[in-house]
Amino acid sequence: MSDASFHDVEPGPLSLRAEGSEDISVLSMLVQDAVLTGADITFDRKRRQLAMLINRFRWEDAEAAEREGRDFERVRALLVISDITGLSSDGIRRDDPEEVLSLLALAWQPGEDGTGRLLLEFAGDGTIAADVECISVDLRDVTRPYAANSRHMPRHDDA
Repeated sequence: MSDASFHDVEPGPLSLRAEGSEDISVLSMLVQDAVLTGADITFDRKRRQLAMLINRFRWEDAEAAEREGRDFERVRALLVISDITGLSSDGIRRDDPEEVLSLLALAWQPGEDGTGRLLLEFAGDGTIAADVECISVDLRDVTRPYAANSRHMPRHDDA
């Protein structure tokens, strides 16, 4: 079986920008369960951008895949946070670029005059916190979708 193509299924590749707190909620749902390594994270201090190359589960296609009995899919995507004034992390091993990280959620903590903090929450209690001048987050699929290695939809047990 060959990998799918964006031309084979709808919706096609995502290219979205978040500029408000409601937008962050939408992006959070779309990047939930994305996996990446420490080597897939770069911070350009001069440009004030954090970029992450993620393997995103295609939640927007999951219902159709289940209904049609085909493999669930992932896609490589860029998640870029701009206008960063400060960056910190907790529970993320910066010295291990091969460590596999699983992104669980994006959360917005508003500050004054449109500023705030964007939290990237990872499995295992890891967090990256980006202090930003305003919400400016881009998510863009950059490859064709491919069959998820596990062949299963990610599940979370409610505790």
